[in-house]
Amino acid sequence: MLRIGGVPEHFNLPIHLAMERGDFAQANLDIEWSNFPGGTGAMNAALRNNECDICILLTEGIIIDIINGNPSKIISPYVISPLIWGVHTGQDSDVHSYDQVFEKNIAISRFGSGSHLMPTVDALSKGKKMSAEQFIPVQDINGALESLNSGDTDIFYWEKYTTKPYVSQGYLRRIGEFISPWPCFMIAASDKAIAEKATELDIFLKVVHESCKDFMKRKDAIELTSDRYNIPLEDAQYWYHATEWATDSWVSNKMLDSVLFTLKEAGIAEETAAINQVVWVRS
Repeated sequence: MLRIGGVPEHFNLPIHLAMERGDFAQANLDIEWSNFPGGTGAMNAALRNNECDICILLTEGIIIDIINGNPSKIISPYVISPLIWGVHTGQDSDVHSYDQVFEKNIAISRFGSGSHLMPTVDALSKGKKMSAEQFIPVQDINGALESLNSGDTDIFYWEKYTTKPYVSQGYLRRIGEFISPWPCFMIAASDKAIAEKATELDIFLKVVHESCKDFMKRKDAIELTSDRYNIPLEDAQYWYHATEWATDSWVSNKMLDSVLFTLKEAGIAEETAAINQVVWVRS
C-alpha cells in the first residue's frame, strides 16, 4: 500500500479521478488517500513521522524541510505553473492597503508552511523584511477565519480560489494577490518509501502523469472542477487556464537553486544550506 497525502483542493483532482477510474488498481497499486487541511506544514510532519509515504506539497515548503532534516526526497513536479496566493484580512479589519501588510501579524497554518513562507518571500520582493514574532500559527483555514475576525491576526495568505467562497460571503476581504516565483507543487516521498517501495513509486508517478495528461485534454475539466469544489464557473475557467500539471518526473536544478537563493535572502534557510540530495536520483 502507498499512503498518499494532499490538500483537499482542486489541484489534486487528476489524482482523485485516477483513483475513481481504478487506474491505480489496474496498475496493481493499493492507494490510501488522506486529506491535510493544514497544508504543507502538516504534510511535512506526516512524512517525518512515517504517517505518509508520498505527499503533494508546496515547492518551497518541502525544499526547506528537506534541508532542515526531513528524511524525504522530491520524486517529481506536480503542478508546474505558479500558485496565485490571495492576501486576505478580516471583514472588520483596519487593513485596507497592501502597503500595510508587512507591518501586521500574519496568520499561518504552521511555521515552514506556504502561508508562512510566501508572506516572507513577498516582503522580500518589495524590499521589506518581517520578524518571526509577526507569524501566529492557526492550524488551518478555519483557524485563520476565527483569528482574523477576532483581531488576533491581521493577514492570511492562502490559495486564491480556495478562499474565494469566504471572500464572496464576506468572511474575508482580499486586499491583494501574490504569484509564487516558481512551480507551485511537488510530489515528495519519504526515504523509507524510496528504499522499500521504489518500483511502486515509479508506477504511481506513471499513473499520475497519465491522469494529468488526460485532465488537461478533457473538454469538461472546467465544469467538473466547478461542480466538485463549489467554485464559480468563471473562477474555475480562469484557474484551469492558469494551471499546468507535470507529465514527467524531471526537476529543474535552476528552479531548485532559485528557491534556495530566495529562502536564504529571506533568512528562512541558513547561508550554508545546500540543495544536494533534495531530489530522488534513481539508482
